[in-house]
Amino acid sequence: MSSPPSTRRRPARNPAIRLGLAGLVLVALFGYWLAPGLGAALIVPSGSERAFVWPQIRLEPPQPLPGQRAQVFISDVTPWVHLELFVNGRRAEFERYQADEQAGIWIWSWTFVAPDQTGYEIVFYRNCDTGCLERARWTIGAISPMVAPPASPGIPTKLGVVFANPDRDWNNRNGWDVELTYARYAEAEYWGVDDLAGRVQAAARQGLRVLVRVDYDQGQSLPPAEDYAALTAYLEYLARLARDQRLRDVYGYVIGSGPNDSGNNVQAPQNPTTPEWYARLFNGYGADPARPDNVVQTIRSENRTVRILVGPVYPWITDQTGERRFRIDTPWLNYMNTLTAAIDAGVSAKAALGISNVAPDGFAIQAPGRPDAPELAGQPGAREPLVNLRSPEWGGAQMGFRVFEDWLEIINAYENTRGLPVYITSTNTAPPDTTVTPAQNYPRGWLSNALRVVNHEPQIQALCWFIDFFPHDKRWEFFSLTNPRGWNHEANSEFAELLRPPEPRTAP
Repeated sequence: MSSPPSTRRRPARNPAIRLGLAGLVLVALFGYWLAPGLGAALIVPSGSERAFVWPQIRLEPPQPLPGQRAQVFISDVTPWVHLELFVNGRRAEFERYQADEQAGIWIWSWTFVAPDQTGYEIVFYRNCDTGCLERARWTIGAISPMVAPPASPGIPTKLGVVFANPDRDWNNRNGWDVELTYARYAEAEYWGVDDLAGRVQAAARQGLRVLVRVDYDQGQSLPPAEDYAALTAYLEYLARLARDQRLRDVYGYVIGSGPNDSGNNVQAPQNPTTPEWYARLFNGYGADPARPDNVVQTIRSENRTVRILVGPVYPWITDQTGERRFRIDTPWLNYMNTLTAAIDAGVSAKAALGISNVAPDGFAIQAPGRPDAPELAGQPGAREPLVNLRSPEWGGAQMGFRVFEDWLEIINAYENTRGLPVYITSTNTAPPDTTVTPAQNYPRGWLSNALRVVNHEPQIQALCWFIDFFPHDKRWEFFSLTNPRGWNHEANSEFAELLRPPEPRTAP
């Protein structure tokens, strides 16, 4: 993918705009600036009592109509670099900058499409190469009570999706959205930090709680084992995300996904992400406890409130195992058991030096269903989440949706992870050890039963369908709710029904 237009370069000298003393006097006396041929009033930042403050903003046209393309000009007395502008949570398109270094004025311009709301916010960010910092924000027009965020926090639900459709109606439900970004694609379209920020802000305006999965690269979920240069690059990207004020609404970061799968270790198959290496990069397990070069300490040095979640281990994948055997001796459960034990040991080693707050804030897990399993013995496939499908071939391991029970047993076996929140960040009816898709096998009622089960599991916080909306290619067309194929029409309809508020009860 090609990178989008960016302001990420230091302004060079450009004599095209010369405001001069007369222009500055106009601004100081009348609170607005009239550029040649333009008549747009200047607006001071929200909450300011001064008529002459920096930075300053000008719109053309002065009052753009909903859906109308407009220009916004920002002027400042500091030659900021690596800038971004967001209008109502959407990234504006950068055009150009002009400067009068003699007068000490720098001006940048963007274009945007005016939102439908009568009032909206424009936010100006600087230093986005290391994590955007807010320079100023302005309120344009009056924020109507009809479009302002509701006074109530909304109705909590554990239901969520991966890649939420921004047009989905959540019926004032505080659901979940899982997004994805790659450290090696930091400046790329969609996968990079700028487009991620737009998606996070859009989801937050809908009342969604956003989990961001952070991978190292496509095909390489985490830095290869013992590759400390890659680890440094990954940690630098995490620090940038944690520092970026556009991402202040992120609920939590999920560190990688499927490290036990060879498909997520393609760059260095000889050095896959072992359980020990995962714990090393996560909280410093096995290294000198005084060293801070790990995920948890890196993120918390920039942001002490965002949650940091252990990424999901893929169930029923046999590519790797773990040295610490689980009571059910299967590769995926052994891997998870070894990883959790190592993270627990990492917390204890830090604590011995007086270093606290390095435990995870929770675990992300995968829990796919298997509604067409022969072991259902003729029961409807929709009942699969309610049924224990323990495989004799796998020593009694769960082989369907209730694999979450195996994950919970491991998490709750260790002192520093016991009772931590768990988030199902990927579920559907496509087990990863098969080639079936939800479009081929989804039985109506399956999602309702899965939600009913997790609603009775207080440790589980979220149930997210993979996926909702991914219009960029056709890889996930047989999984999508928004653009359903086959039996996914039933899944999408059922998902929407689960979001509808209950019918009011009438008096007898």
